[in-house]
Amino acid sequence: MRVPYEWLREVVDIAAPPEEVADRLTMIGFEVEGTEQAEGDTVYEVNVTPNRPDCLSIIGLARELSAIYHAPLRVPEHGISGEQPASDFTVEIVNPDLSNRYAGRVITGVTIGESPGWIRSRLEKCGMRSINNVVDITNYVLMEFGHPLHAFDSDTLRGKKIVVGTPDTVKGREAQAKIKTLDGTDRGIPGDSLLIWDAHDPIAVAGVMGGAETEVTEKTKNIFLESAYFDPLSIRKTSKTLGLSSESAYRFERGTDIEFLEKALDRAALLISRTAGGTVHEIIDVYPVKYIAEPFEVRYARINRILGTDLSYPDMLAILKNLLVPAEDRGKTFVVHAPPHRRDLKGENDIAEEVARIYGFNNILTTAPGSPLSSGGVNRKAAHSRNIREAMRKAGFSEVVNYSFMNAASLDLLAIPEADPRRRAVSICNPLSQDQGFLRTTLAPSMVSNLVYNLDRGLGDIRIFETARVFLSSGETLPKEELHLGGIFYRDKSPALWSEQAHPFYIVKGSLEALFQEFKIRNIRFLPTGEPFLHRGQSSDIHIDGTRLGYLGVLAPEVVETLDLKKQKPEIVLFELDLDGLLPAIPETTLYRAVPKYPSIERDIALVVDETLQSGSIEEIIRSFSTDLIEDIAVFDFYKGKHIAEGKKSLAFNIIYRSGERTLTVEEVEQLHASLVEYLVGKTGGELRK
Repeated sequence: MRVPYEWLREVVDIAAPPEEVADRLTMIGFEVEGTEQAEGDTVYEVNVTPNRPDCLSIIGLARELSAIYHAPLRVPEHGISGEQPASDFTVEIVNPDLSNRYAGRVITGVTIGESPGWIRSRLEKCGMRSINNVVDITNYVLMEFGHPLHAFDSDTLRGKKIVVGTPDTVKGREAQAKIKTLDGTDRGIPGDSLLIWDAHDPIAVAGVMGGAETEVTEKTKNIFLESAYFDPLSIRKTSKTLGLSSESAYRFERGTDIEFLEKALDRAALLISRTAGGTVHEIIDVYPVKYIAEPFEVRYARINRILGTDLSYPDMLAILKNLLVPAEDRGKTFVVHAPPHRRDLKGENDIAEEVARIYGFNNILTTAPGSPLSSGGVNRKAAHSRNIREAMRKAGFSEVVNYSFMNAASLDLLAIPEADPRRRAVSICNPLSQDQGFLRTTLAPSMVSNLVYNLDRGLGDIRIFETARVFLSSGETLPKEELHLGGIFYRDKSPALWSEQAHPFYIVKGSLEALFQEFKIRNIRFLPTGEPFLHRGQSSDIHIDGTRLGYLGVLAPEVVETLDLKKQKPEIVLFELDLDGLLPAIPETTLYRAVPKYPSIERDIALVVDETLQSGSIEEIIRSFSTDLIEDIAVFDFYKGKHIAEGKKSLAFNIIYRSGERTLTVEEVEQLHASLVEYLVGKTGGELRK
């Protein structure tokens, strides 16, 4: 909105230079995006936020400047004096829910001509062109008082009657009306759009644009001047439906002052009578839905706590008084009665914002907010989540961000059973597309989709991960949310001078184990999985402290075949972890121990056991052996084939022995190791591999 500085000074008595006024307006929430000089005046380009329609005028901004400069506000002359003949027009509001108030004045004997130079000059500074004295004055008052007005040629109004209603409710009308608007376009009006009618036909689209047949022209002698309050939602809907915008619609759809509209009407009538002559008739005012302020209570202490200030009670009340917001002191609280031009004030937070704006954001000390959680649980969780993402990046994975939506068919692709909890997806009422109609219950579909997208573009090495929430229907109003870590790995098998020969499964498994080790997470086990979309024998569930927290494995051949990838039998590794379950396993403190003073001794054990016996179970048996000299255990070989009986497998373990108090002798380690082998053979039913 363009605002001339000298026009502001006419309404509020300020001596500050234009640059300071621009800065103060910006600091109280009305950004001055730029200035320019016009006829020796400074014109501001002011950005007014949608919740402050009361400031889409000279008086509105002057009211704000009055509060910060403690200068009196001078409302321009608007009273109509002298005898006012009775009007022979009548007004009927058929839809009072859409038009709470409608007022008007008949002005007879006007002379249409050019506007005075001072009016044309101010309109031009505000970016409006001059049309004629009557229309110019309605635009002038629009900018000055902030309330839209419209002038009809009253001689074109049949029946000397104004009817406000929709085509659906005005008696004897069809569901859709037609009108030619001032822009010369014939428009069909939907049945629920608010119109202004005479005794027979529509004459204006309420709050948006007038009709061409009732336009004020050089032949006009008598006018009907309209000032009304229309429901903002109704005006916005009509404006968007018709694709028709105007300065009036811009204000009506944000909300106007239902009480101030009478002053705007009188101001325009007064200016018209002085510039175009004529006789101003009595006001016609139909006001079926009165504005009643809904008072709300505000705690002084709450305002100071929100802002981090120590303002006194009188200081707060003085700020509201300067803003013309009535408030009643009640001791430790005060009651606010939001005036009709400030319908955006509805609670304590709104009042806190008003106090902060006028007090000055620059006067509020910067302090670190305190957390009510003494344990720092929220910060700890956020820090761990951030560090997990960093650990994945260090492992060579790139982070991706996907929408939290999925297609139900993606679960069919993964062959997830109907009874699986991941089938309890929450549907979206207004999805971005039909392919994204549900909230994600797993990150797997997004990972697979990312993989296909990159493969189709020729990438041969894909390592990506995502941390995001999944949503599971719980039967309650809101779904259950879980924070998950998901990832996918693919490496092209094309020939290279040097390449890592490890199987992709073990590369990803090593990355996850490195993650667990970095966060000091213990008691991790990789057990056979039942996930239907993973390859049998090349997949596992991930358990921590006996609880399943996710899975890791190669995508099953049938899933890969369904994806119709161009690569030949690609080995794609997919994983997903429940971070909400993982994070509590991270110890809050780290215990350190001294570097060992004494050397270690290593011994190996190779056992032939049933192929159903897991290596993790054997490791647990070794750890259960009654000695404190075993420092570490690691699997280093797995074999099935020649010289190994059917249904058997060979597993080799490396055992590290060390004492923290002395140097172990070879003899005692040999004896201890022999006892361990005997214990292990007995527990597993296996035999030493020869």
